[in-house]
Amino acid sequence: MSDGPLAGLRVLDAATLAAGPLIATWLGEHGADVIKVEQPEGGDALRQWGAQKDGVGLLWKSLGRNKKSVTLNLREERGRELLRRLAAQADVAVLNLRPSTLHKWGLDYETLAEANPGLVMVHVTGYGTGGPKSDRPGFGTLGEAMSGFAHLTGSPEGPPTLPSFMLADGVAALTATYAVMMALYHRDVHGAAGQLIDVNLIEPLARLLEQSVLTYDQFGTVPVRTGNRWDISAPRNVYRTKDGHWLAMSGSAPTIAKRALEAVGRPELTKDPRFAEAQQRLRNAAEIDGIMAAWIAERTLDDAMTVFEEANVAAAPVYDAEQLLADPQLQARGVYPSIPDADLGSMRVQAPVPRFSATPGRIDHLGPSLGEHNDEIYGGLLGLDAATVRELREQGVI
Repeated sequence: MSDGPLAGLRVLDAATLAAGPLIATWLGEHGADVIKVEQPEGGDALRQWGAQKDGVGLLWKSLGRNKKSVTLNLREERGRELLRRLAAQADVAVLNLRPSTLHKWGLDYETLAEANPGLVMVHVTGYGTGGPKSDRPGFGTLGEAMSGFAHLTGSPEGPPTLPSFMLADGVAALTATYAVMMALYHRDVHGAAGQLIDVNLIEPLARLLEQSVLTYDQFGTVPVRTGNRWDISAPRNVYRTKDGHWLAMSGSAPTIAKRALEAVGRPELTKDPRFAEAQQRLRNAAEIDGIMAAWIAERTLDDAMTVFEEANVAAAPVYDAEQLLADPQLQARGVYPSIPDADLGSMRVQAPVPRFSATPGRIDHLGPSLGEHNDEIYGGLLGLDAATVRELREQGVI
């Protein structure tokens, strides 16, 4: 990309799977020049993740947006040397090798910073550097388990529940992306050097679940699974409608909870001490749930939503993918544009988030083919001649 707030920023994405590459994806949406480094055989395992169409990974097509793909065998010293040369010309480098491998291969921050003191390096690991588990392999599933998320998710009588999407990776990537911007600000505004950002798959998600730690620390009690209810607001649940759909409701604000009771024909409860005050409502959440569930069960989703929308109640339908794409609010905002692609013809992917009024993010193209930009990067950026590039290819280095 030639414009955007991050134009002129070069990002080296030498990570695999989800968290690290996501950081580079988001930076690339806003103008950064992203070089995606992949193993010559098969590339990033993300290419094989999830649904495939004619051998093309759909998730890769989205996460690889706006990136330039080069192949590089990091198991070969000549390959590692090329990565060090790329890092010497980058503003940001993203890696997720184990700490011991990083040092053994000479790709640790101290080594890379010798040639490029301004480099901001993100090191994504399962557990974080330091500590007895720092060198163990880690994946999002383990982060979702160890952060406390799975313990709190699911029905009270059921098992801990894991999400069916890359939650821990996504939260870690979001955390790391804003950390990159702070490190760049520190470098560029305060005239400082670059620095190392250490992010793992447990701590960012655990931060969102801190309520359970606070409760245990102060009361010695461990919060348990409550299904779709939450012990800080009532009503708060999902309710089945007459026509078999589901509707979600939140009564987090006292005024919203009052409107909800009025909307379902129970205005007298807004003056009942059991329901008029927030803490009392929590003690009687089961009764409020029963009232809401009974009223909603007698109505279709459209009818219930009409009543709640007119009453300014915080309620929403539970969407599947088809309903999400058909929602008039999301359509009006152009949330899912259709992007042309050489492999798929076109595919709808989600537009960049958030929205900027002056410098909106862009999707120039979906994920490229493996090694598509080898000649451009090795011949152009690093200045290798055609014979050298051919030799590297023949030797399995690229």
